Amino acid sequence: MARVWHHLSEQARRLTSRRPNPPPPRGEGLWRRARAPLRYGVVVCVAFGLLAAGSYGALRLAMEQMGPPDLPQASELSTVVLDRHGKLLRAYTTPDGRWRMPVDVDDVDPRYLAMLMAFEDQRYYEHPGFELRAFVRAAVTAVTHGRLVSGGSTLTMQVARLLDGRHERTPQGKLRQVVRALQLEERYDKQEILRLYLRLAPFGGNIEGTRAASLAYFGKEPRRLSIGEAALLVALPQSPEVRRPDRGAKYALIARNRVLDRAAEVGVISKAEADRAKSERVPTARRAFPKLAPHLSDSEVAKFPDRHIQQLTLDAGIQSALETLAEEQARTLGPKLSAAILAADHTTGEVLAYVGSAGYLDRTRFGAVDMVQAVRSPGSTLKPIIYGLAFESGLAHPETFIEDKRARFGSYSPENFDEDFHGTVTVREALGNSLNVPAVKVLAAVGPNRLVSRLKRAGLDPQMLPLTQPTLAIALGGVGTTLQDLTSLYAGMARGGEAIKLTWRPDEVSPAEGSGLRAAASAKRRVLSPVAAWYVTDILKDAPPPANFRRGSIAYKTGTSYGYRDAWAIGYDGKYTIAVWIGRPDGVSTPGLMGRLAAAPILFDAFTRISEHRAAFAPAPPGVLKVSGAELPPPLKRFREGPDEIAAAGPFLEPPVLISFPPDRAELERQGDETDPVVFKAEGGALPLTWLVDGKPISSSPHRREVVWQPDALGFVKLSVVDAKGRVDRVTVRLKQE
Repeated sequence: MARVWHHLSEQARRLTSRRPNPPPPRGEGLWRRARAPLRYGVVVCVAFGLLAAGSYGALRLAMEQMGPPDLPQASELSTVVLDRHGKLLRAYTTPDGRWRMPVDVDDVDPRYLAMLMAFEDQRYYEHPGFELRAFVRAAVTAVTHGRLVSGGSTLTMQVARLLDGRHERTPQGKLRQVVRALQLEERYDKQEILRLYLRLAPFGGNIEGTRAASLAYFGKEPRRLSIGEAALLVALPQSPEVRRPDRGAKYALIARNRVLDRAAEVGVISKAEADRAKSERVPTARRAFPKLAPHLSDSEVAKFPDRHIQQLTLDAGIQSALETLAEEQARTLGPKLSAAILAADHTTGEVLAYVGSAGYLDRTRFGAVDMVQAVRSPGSTLKPIIYGLAFESGLAHPETFIEDKRARFGSYSPENFDEDFHGTVTVREALGNSLNVPAVKVLAAVGPNRLVSRLKRAGLDPQMLPLTQPTLAIALGGVGTTLQDLTSLYAGMARGGEAIKLTWRPDEVSPAEGSGLRAAASAKRRVLSPVAAWYVTDILKDAPPPANFRRGSIAYKTGTSYGYRDAWAIGYDGKYTIAVWIGRPDGVSTPGLMGRLAAAPILFDAFTRISEHRAAFAPAPPGVLKVSGAELPPPLKRFREGPDEIAAAGPFLEPPVLISFPPDRAELERQGDETDPVVFKAEGGALPLTWLVDGKPISSSPHRREVVWQPDALGFVKLSVVDAKGRVDRVTVRLKQE
């Protein structure tokens, strides 16, 4: 209150030292001309009489009777979704339908603030909430012009009026604003009050606050404004409905130029700058607020409804580019087709772009359906992991020969997509050309259960019909999965087989490379061994690319589901993993829709839009065997597909027995005593299982698929397992001291 008393004393001294204004002219209309200043004179007298006389108790009583200002109203802000750099992805209105976005003083152009002070409240940082001279000036100008020209309100009083939701021009209304302004000044500092103004100032229609106005009228954040734009934002709140540019552009122009003249007069800008700014065009329409990543934004806002500011790992530039790509390509491919794209930095697991459909508001393409999360048939996109498990188990090498000819697995007889057979091919050729029969043969040897188990261990959620077991049909898409899960799977292969959880929230990004926490987590969720993952990458990077794209820069795989319902393309380089889906969200077949022709070009184009330069693949890890087929060890020269393995598929409901741990040719390091026990595990087969070490049976439980064996020495060991139907699997491992 001492500040108020000092302010009033100073104002009283200045007022009494001035010469009185000349009396108004006599004649008709005198009362009409004098009515406005007399009303303000009442305000001056009441305010001065109440405060200057030192009626602290009366003032305090008035403040208490009015109660505190409606500050919760100022906290009702629009929810905004930001990208990794703080750029706006999506914004939502407040519950009552207003655009009122979070903004701080540092978020707006300093020239705007300077013009605001020059035009609205030059002594904002000096007065205690109201300016007595402003009231007197308002009365004088009203007499001079015959109408109200200046209202005498400070920025603090304007904030008080906005919080109360009242715009009263009566003496009682002005007095109420004075008391409210004193309440605000008592509770907040100047920067906080200014922030309230920046959030609440009206700009026409349902636009409130400087940030919302800048986005609505200029299509950009208020951090960098031209002089003309800044002046327009200063002028609009004085009469927002009359001056709003989309309805009253000529009035907005006049008001803006008045602000420019005032700013030049007080020296905020030069006369030349003001003249140049007057030539700037005033916008005549509102711009749409950004709607990037709508599916993900909607999901996250629903998940965290109390957060006004939601930040994601997405990159607004990449998101916009890939949304445009999806919309353009979907229109080219045909009606009712949609597209989804997920792009991630697999070195960190951060999702950079999340395109759920080809047009969020396009009803003809079911744009509101998020196809990143939709469960669909993956087609041939699981083949790399199938071959990877075979590499990991020592069943095959990229140069191993395998037969591509007609084969039956019980009642199941797969065919290649081109309805032809290619005879003897290498595994490299079989995977690179996505041949179906070899993939089913390899899965029969690996075991569908083991494939599904590995997918789950890597964090995926493969979907199958209730009460059904994994079958060989999984090799060709006989399981449900999502675009997000496939992206995660390929990101793991891109990382040398180390699984990583994809995330779009900065607080969920994995720990830094090399941390113990990350190493422990990845060991439990490994997709493939480093050697197997390198073999897969080496094959996929040499797959034939779409026309006009270079081979070798991207390791990728395509897939087409049964009935041409889904087209896929998923690939990676040394840094990014991108997955593309094309199809109809309603599951209707689209004849001729194939991953190689529809999705692959979009995949390569997406990589180009993310970065013009491709990151190099990781070098080969220790243990990689770079030899020709003729130089392979005898067991790896030709894929084993004996009658036991093929017959074991039967109706492919019961997979063959397979030793899942340790893999063939593995080296087990003994950390303590060389006689520490070793755990062997098997998958598939019919119980009971019989385990043999170097041809001798060892004790095991007949109802379990694992056994604990006590070695008596280090060295090589031949391990075999036989199921109840006589099917056998064998591996050779080495026990060595760490």
